[in-house]
Amino acid sequence: MMSSDLTPRQIVAELDKYIVGQDDAKRMVAIAMRNRWRRRQLPEDLRDEVAPKNIIMIGPTGVGKTEIARRLAKLCASPFIKVEATKYTEVGYVGRDVESMIRDLMEIGVNLVRAEQNSLVRGLAEGKAEERLLDLLLPGGQRGGSYNDAHVEPAGPADSTREKLRRLWHNGQMNEREVEMEVETQGPQIELMGMPGMEQAGNQIKDMFGKMFPPRRKQRRLRVKEAYEILLQEESDKLIDQDKVVDLAKERVEQTGIVFLDEIDKIASPEGNSRSGADVSRQGVQRDILPIVEGSVVTTKYGGVRTDHILFIAAGAFHVSKPSDLMPELQGRFPLRVELKALGKEDFLRILTEPHNALTRQYSALLGTEGVDVDFTPEALDEIASFAEIVNRQTENIGARRLYTIMEKILAELSFSAPDMQGARMTVDQNYVRSQLTDVRSDTDLNRYIL
Repeated sequence: MMSSDLTPRQIVAELDKYIVGQDDAKRMVAIAMRNRWRRRQLPEDLRDEVAPKNIIMIGPTGVGKTEIARRLAKLCASPFIKVEATKYTEVGYVGRDVESMIRDLMEIGVNLVRAEQNSLVRGLAEGKAEERLLDLLLPGGQRGGSYNDAHVEPAGPADSTREKLRRLWHNGQMNEREVEMEVETQGPQIELMGMPGMEQAGNQIKDMFGKMFPPRRKQRRLRVKEAYEILLQEESDKLIDQDKVVDLAKERVEQTGIVFLDEIDKIASPEGNSRSGADVSRQGVQRDILPIVEGSVVTTKYGGVRTDHILFIAAGAFHVSKPSDLMPELQGRFPLRVELKALGKEDFLRILTEPHNALTRQYSALLGTEGVDVDFTPEALDEIASFAEIVNRQTENIGARRLYTIMEKILAELSFSAPDMQGARMTVDQNYVRSQLTDVRSDTDLNRYIL
């Protein structure tokens, strides 16, 4: 089954592999993605009438808002971009053009499709790149092989040498050897100090200068492995239809793109404070965002991109403001709301052990590269989870991100000494955790700075 055809239950099951808890949010985004599949099954005249149901996630930092959106996009192979709403707070002064989020999303879509196309032609490109590499390795006058005759039986000294070089290359014995080859060099790079909000005009001017100063080629000496990577990219580019890449990317962005608008609460005007200069600016940003969320055409260097069916997921803590403080028109474009819960000790314990990318697995794998075998006892993990909850309660609550700082503190000495401990087996138990946290546990002011 294609990832885009997953049912809501299957999507939630996949998200469960990486994100602990937050079942309501997972179910909501799973339904939103399934609705995209349902929309594609409709007759064309009705299909364009079905708008995406944009979502606002409400919850403190570090509870999984961004991770849910990012994993969802990866699961469905959708172009995804995360932007901070505060970047656009002072548009026209020090902010960015709001439409730049769609231009950046289109760039991501093009890179995503190009990578997929590269994987499709990789086998053929590898063969062609290998033959060009062997041409470079052969002494002058003995070149001329091609991918089509690569498997012809050696007929003479040159062919015999070529096959010997091929075997050496396949065995990895040529990687450090150097060859001389032509490589493409970029023309002069021009950085424009344009007015904020004029990124598109600046890009057009840079493209114009790019055509005036096209890339040139010059001879360089490179290691064989580096030369092969360049040749492989060149051959892949020859085999890929770049116009098709842009067309596919545009369709992918318009039909399955996801924009994650973080800190949306920072551009909401708390009730009763709508007359100050900052709040006027926030409302200006909301007005700029509104037509993009409603559906408009954004000009990019790849042509116009329609935003009618891009899914917008907004997120914010909403400590000071609330979703109803957003402009009514913008509120109406985010019909779905879901609240994510703050994390406690039990959640931290699950985060340390259950996900496929659990922190304990990451650290064990990292130290394993040094030949050090690290195990965590259940009592140690319980101690870490308990301490994370305490620190979050006593200082700023940063959710699961607190586990990163605590784990780094606990394993700092071991990470430093690991290269000298090859073959050692280390058990991180409750006593070890407590010993590494003694100073910050006893000094509340110190843990505010360190943890």
